[in-house]
Amino acid sequence: MVELETIDIEIRLLLEGIFIRYGADFRDYSPASVRRRVVLAMEKGGIPSVSQLQERVLARPEAFDSLLQFLLVPTSEMFRDPSYFRTIRETVVPLLKTYPSLKIWVAGCSNGEELYSLAILLREEGLLEKTILYATDINPKALERAKNGIYPIDLAPKFTDNYQKAGGRAAFSDYYRAGYGSIILDASLRTNVVFADHSLATDNVFAEIQFISCRNVLIYFNRKLQDRSFRLFADSLGFRGFLGIGSKETLRFSNVYPEFEEFAAVERIYRKRRAV
Repeated sequence: MVELETIDIEIRLLLEGIFIRYGADFRDYSPASVRRRVVLAMEKGGIPSVSQLQERVLARPEAFDSLLQFLLVPTSEMFRDPSYFRTIRETVVPLLKTYPSLKIWVAGCSNGEELYSLAILLREEGLLEKTILYATDINPKALERAKNGIYPIDLAPKFTDNYQKAGGRAAFSDYYRAGYGSIILDASLRTNVVFADHSLATDNVFAEIQFISCRNVLIYFNRKLQDRSFRLFADSLGFRGFLGIGSKETLRFSNVYPEFEEFAAVERIYRKRRAV
């Protein structure tokens, strides 16, 4: 118990140092999740203590970049949770079609799977050309992978199955070419995409958005940071805008819940109310 308490104190000091040195704020991430990932980084790097990890990270930016890959482990896939995308296609898209132009924000886009899934859906529904998609993350390496749109070819069968279950209107293979053990997504899917570094912990509203998708991100935040993120989403959404969050996340206990109505409860899709 004493050792665990000491590790937690050292991790808090590490996160405070990272915030001061690099401006990346992990102080309100779930302590259990951060501890697990820091310990894994130490084991992989052969580092015996959090204090030594802190010394290395604060002195060497490349060590911070390495730790960042452990703190922000990407866990996604194309059309993950197909029913979420089918619900968007069948119930949200008809309303989005009434807008003259659209801005969609994929917050915490990681390696880009969610982004490209939405881009494909929007293309099939005739909306992609009039849409600007904002893909944001605080991990520069993940953003670079998202920009490239290249994924291991052994994931193609899973991606294809998800796409079909999500109501895809074509063959998933129409959207990529294969080569060198990878699938390379059609570059035209990111023609209207803005990739940007944006932190839900420290940054603010940057545009008026009609649809925000942020899934499997907030589960790694503590309650304080979840509330900050929900407040940011509420302030970013335009009139009657939509917010989609992960199946393990909910607005119900947040301070912005009165500003939303449950649009598709099972899939955790909310819509801003007409008036609060």
